[in-house]
This record gives sequence, structure tokens and C-alpha cells, in this order.
Amino acid sequence: MPSSSERLDRAIAMTERLIAFDTTSRNSNLALIEDVKAYLADLGIAARLTYDHDGAKANLWCTIGPQETGGVVLSGHTDVVPVDGQDWTSDPFTLTRKGDRLYGRGACDMKGFIAIALSLAPEMAAADLKVPIHFAFSFDEEVGCFGVQHIIADVVANLPLPRAVIVGEPTGMKLIGGNKGTRIYKTRVTGVPGHSSDPRNGANAIIAASRMIAFIDDLGQEIAAGPHEETEFDPPHTTMSVGVIGGGTAHNIIPEICDITWGMRVLPSDDADVYEERIRTYCRHELEPAMKAVAPHCGFEHQKVVDVIGLQPDEHSAAETLVRQLTGLNQSSVVSFGTEAGAFQQAGMPAVIFGPGSIDVAHKADEYIPIDQMAQCVDFMVDLIEWAQTAD
Repeated sequence: MPSSSERLDRAIAMTERLIAFDTTSRNSNLALIEDVKAYLADLGIAARLTYDHDGAKANLWCTIGPQETGGVVLSGHTDVVPVDGQDWTSDPFTLTRKGDRLYGRGACDMKGFIAIALSLAPEMAAADLKVPIHFAFSFDEEVGCFGVQHIIADVVANLPLPRAVIVGEPTGMKLIGGNKGTRIYKTRVTGVPGHSSDPRNGANAIIAASRMIAFIDDLGQEIAAGPHEETEFDPPHTTMSVGVIGGGTAHNIIPEICDITWGMRVLPSDDADVYEERIRTYCRHELEPAMKAVAPHCGFEHQKVVDVIGLQPDEHSAAETLVRQLTGLNQSSVVSFGTEAGAFQQAGMPAVIFGPGSIDVAHKADEYIPIDQMAQCVDFMVDLIEWAQTAD
């Protein structure tokens, strides 16, 4: 039986191995996935892959133990955010130890968690598990949680459903039972160009877009004013935002095109479709008539590009009950950032968020994971292995 220090060393070595793969979301993750698949195969663990539409990226799912319902999923995403323009003090794709921290892109978000699970796979494979432990490693979480949808569809259609999913996003090893959902839209406003000396001869796309933006802001303030349900979320309501705008070609030309990227962070109990429809209705009835009077082709085209389901808190779920049992934690909290947990929950697989590291250092230069939290996570998974040998 390995010692705690040996287990930690193996987890750190696996973290170094995974971070060396540049799996920025714009890149393929196949090299990492094939490496992990081969590693598992050497342990006698068969992995199944599901791919994106181009076959350039893949998810990995595997089962250790019996092929039965009621297993526990350890879930993580393999993609990372870009390092472009960030001032790193070390190579972001080389794990670097400084004191009690390990630095590298994806260290806490979330290759550290994946590495801990993989480093303990030999012990899982050797154990007499009564309850299966599954790995679910996805692509494209950072750009919209697209990969996990393929995993879920495959599991629901072809595999025994698990009892619980533990999504190892960085929570400081605190139990998180809920997160807000995320909607992101791209809107193109089309007007009619003309000389700016006579605005009557055109339809100004930027002016129309600005009125839509003002409405989004007003709607956000209306939501913020309440009334609100009792909730732990901070802020305690759905929020609206406009992040990117672009349009126009010159100061003396009425702009024909204006593009807006906007979105909302949605309470799990809230209905994002209601807010979306209010914005669409405002554009359709309040803004488009004047534009179409100039030219019928003018107007607004809205495209929903990201739809991440929120995780509804459920302190009595099988996932939360299990983590409480194994850790002794007596309470859970919620976060406002998006995760894959809500997608699992929506598909009938109870989920929680629980992993090492802090979201405060994710996506930034010199991202790191504290070694003591890695050790805590190793201990948690060892306890999970012991539990899976006696549970039913």
C-alpha cells in the first residue's frame, strides 16, 4: 500500500504530465486523450471516446469496477484558457514548484484534479470495488461546456447511470452544491449605410444597437431591484451584461453593421428564456419598425452561442450526501461561475462541485494549485476507493 507521500508524488508527476499538453480550447486535445487512454489501457481499464463534429477533440469515459448503476463519476475538463498576453514568471506548460505551490496553466482548472484521479487509477483497478468509479474527462468546457453534452448523451443512451457526479473544479476543497447558469448571445444589427450628413438616408446600426444595450441594462437593474427569492447566491439574482460591441467603418458613414456579444448569469431556479424573449420582443416591436421603414432587410439577428445549465442546490442529493459522508463537511455553498455539474443534474445524475485550488487564480498568469489541497484531494479519493469496496 503506497504511503501518503508516495501518492502525492504520483499525483504531482501526473499533473506535470498533463500540463505539458497545450490543450487551450482552440487546439485539439487528442494527444492528451490518447496518452490517458494508453495509460489506462496498461492498467486493464478500457476507455470509450466521444468526438466533436470534426473529430479534432475527444471526451474520455471509463469505468473501473463493475458495469453497474450507482457508480460515482470523477469529472473534469481537459481544455484550458489561453495564456496569450499574460505575464507568466515561468513556462505555463511546464509544471513549476515554488514553495508550497505548483504553477502551470490548468494546475487548478482543472488538470490537477484529473491528475489525482489518474494517479490513483492503479489502486482503483486493484481494489475489489462493489460500486464502480467512472472518469469523465471532457473537451471545450471553457468555451461553453460543449464536450460534456456528448458524454451525457452516450451515458444516458448506452451505459448504467451513476448515482453521483463529483466535478472537480477549484473550490478550495469546499463542498459546492449549486452554481449559476450562463447564457451568451451574439446579435448582429443590420442597418442601411449612407452619408452621415443626412441621417434620414440611412438606418444607423450602432444607434439601434445602443438602444438594445440600454434595454438590457434596464432589464438587469429591474431584476436587481427584486423581489428576490431567498438564496445563497451573491448577487442573489440573475445578472445581465454586455461584453463586446463592434461596428462602423468611418466617422462620416452611417454604420450598416453593429455586432454585440451579451449574456446573463442565471439563477438555477430562474427562467432565462423569459429574459431572452423580453429582449427579442423589445427589438422586434420597438426598434425594428423604424429601421424596416428605411429598408425591409434591416433588423436584429440573435444567436445563442452558449447555454450552460446551472446547478440547482439539493442538500439531500446522493452526490452531496456522499461527499459529506467522506469528508465530514456539514455544509455546502454556491458559486456564480459556470460548470458542467448542472448538465449532469439535468440528465438525472446528481452532482456537486468539489476540488483543489481557487477559482481566484484560474484563468490568470501564474495559475497555481496548493500542494496541501492536492494532498487533501488525494486523501478524499483514497477514502472514496475504500467506500466503493463496501458500499452497495
